[in-house]
Amino acid sequence: MNERQQLDVLRVFCAPDGRHGSDLSVVRDPRPYRDPAARRELAEGSGGSGGGGDTVFVDDPERGVLDLHTPGGRLPFAPHALVGAAWLLDLEELNPPSGPVWARGDGEFSWITVRAAWAPPYVLERYATPAEVEALPVPPPGATARYAWAWDDEAAGRVRARAFPAAPPGAGPGAAATGPAEDEASGGGALLLTDRLGRALNITQGAGSQILTAPGPDGEVEIGGRVRLVSQAPVLALVPPPAEVPARRLSVATALRLMS
Repeated sequence: MNERQQLDVLRVFCAPDGRHGSDLSVVRDPRPYRDPAARRELAEGSGGSGGGGDTVFVDDPERGVLDLHTPGGRLPFAPHALVGAAWLLDLEELNPPSGPVWARGDGEFSWITVRAAWAPPYVLERYATPAEVEALPVPPPGATARYAWAWDDEAAGRVRARAFPAAPPGAGPGAAATGPAEDEASGGGALLLTDRLGRALNITQGAGSQILTAPGPDGEVEIGGRVRLVSQAPVLALVPPPAEVPARRLSVATALRLMS
């Protein structure tokens, strides 16, 4: 049996004009995707979504229980996925595998409060000018994850940054070669930089994405940005039929009794 579900494709941490940002696909009714292999297939882009980026399966829309997937594997935590889900679901609390996350809306920005320790590891590399950051070559696959940054306006907390991630956690051996060589706007490096500097930042990352951050107590960081709905489209999920019940084998005596 085939069942159609709606897929919401969002753009998270986009610029004021709606461009740039990271794509996110959200499946609000994931019942046809109970099997981990089916979720992995959709996240890898072979489920017909066409959304690209990471995929969030909303396992409980009232409690905000989320299952996060990237084309390279399952994730316990992803800032842009949680910001996008918070905007779409309009909840005050989300529950990804990493732990409870508080969320709020503030005008055109959506915010979440998370722990910087949840972010994937990046080597923070400071450069003297934004031009040096923009001139950096993309590293080869498998290189150490780096977050390159420079002050654009230190007094105002404005930063120019680019993120070069490693393979995602749990990914297979070929993930480093097939994953993105540059991260346009997931937010992990921004969390680490905010925790390191201990101050609010307005970060222009990648080709022009905007990420806002503010440090909190005990290693917490609030991170926010704009979210735009890109498209809503049906996806076709293959739901396996019920298992066939084997026919009962009757003895001759039983069969004669039933026929009498």
